[in-house]
Amino acid sequence: MTAIRGYVAPSKDGDALGVHSLDQFVLAVPDASVAEDFYGTFGLDIARDGNALAIKTFGHDHRWGSVVEGAKRKALHHLSFGCYADDLPRLKARIEGQGIALIDPPPGFESNGFWFCNPEGVPIEVKVAPKVSPDGKSVSQWITSRGGVAGATLRVKVPPVRPRRLSHVLLFTRDVPSAMAFYERTLGLRLSDRASDAIAFMHGIHGSDHHMLALVKSSAPGFHHCSWDVGSINDIGLGAMRMHDKGYTMGWGLGRHVLGSNYFHYVRDPWGSFSEYSCDIDFIPKDQLWPAADHKPEDSFYLWGPDVPREFTLNCEAGES
Repeated sequence: MTAIRGYVAPSKDGDALGVHSLDQFVLAVPDASVAEDFYGTFGLDIARDGNALAIKTFGHDHRWGSVVEGAKRKALHHLSFGCYADDLPRLKARIEGQGIALIDPPPGFESNGFWFCNPEGVPIEVKVAPKVSPDGKSVSQWITSRGGVAGATLRVKVPPVRPRRLSHVLLFTRDVPSAMAFYERTLGLRLSDRASDAIAFMHGIHGSDHHMLALVKSSAPGFHHCSWDVGSINDIGLGAMRMHDKGYTMGWGLGRHVLGSNYFHYVRDPWGSFSEYSCDIDFIPKDQLWPAADHKPEDSFYLWGPDVPREFTLNCEAGES
C-alpha cells in the first residue's frame, strides 16, 4: 500500500486519530438518467461508469459522489471517508476493538480499506486516499465595479456555474447524540456545533470546513443533502436561477446560516433530497480546537433568508410527505 504524500500531524492532541476527508457519498436511485440530468444541470461533471454515475467537479479529477442505478426508491447506499496510510491500521484496530464487525464491500466497489455499518445499518468505508478536504478557508469572490462601469453582464453572456468541490453531507438519524458519539469514537470526527438533540455538525481533525458531516433528527436514517462549494454569492444566485429555469423550482434560499456561516441556496432533487450551493463556510484549522457549543435551535438555524418550506424538513426515504 502506497503512503499518501504530505502527511500532516493530526492536531495538537498527540494521540488524536481520525479520517481526513469525506471521500465520496453514494446514492442508489431507480433511474440514473434522472440523476444525470439533475446533477449535470447543477453544474457537476457527470460520467457514466457501467450502471453507475461518477460525480466530479470540472477541473478536478476526484470522484466526489456516485449514483448507482437499480433501487426501487432513492436511498443512501454508503459513505466513504479517506485517511492517511499510516492511520488505516490504527483506525481499523480501534473500530474492531469496540466490537464493531467489519463487512465485505458492496458488489462493484473495490477498496483498499475496510467497511463497517453505522448503528442504523448504513455502510461506511474507510480507505487510504488523498486529502480532499481543504487545508484553508476557501477563497470567495466579492467583486464590485468602479463608478462608470456596469457591474453585471447580460444574462445571455453568463457562464455556467461550476461548483469547486464537495463540502459536506447532511444525514437523517433517529438519535443525533448517539450518532455524534459514534462518528467521534470511530472516525475521529469532532463536534463543531449543535442545537440540542435536533442537529449536530462535525469536522475533521486534520483541518476541514466547519462540517464535513452533519446529522439531523428524523424518524429514520436517510440522506438530506449534499453541499457544493462555489466561489461567490453571485454563483449561488446564478446556479439557483439556472436550476429554476430548467424546471427544478423547489428549494430554499438565498440565505445565510448561523452555524458554519455559509451563504446557501438548496435545490430539491427528483427524489425529495437536496443539493446546496454554498460559499464562504467557516474553516477549522488542524491545530485549533473549535469552541463547540449547544445552541438554541430557534437562534442558530439561519441568520437571514426566506421562511423554511415544509418539504425541506421531510425525510422522503422514511416515506414522509
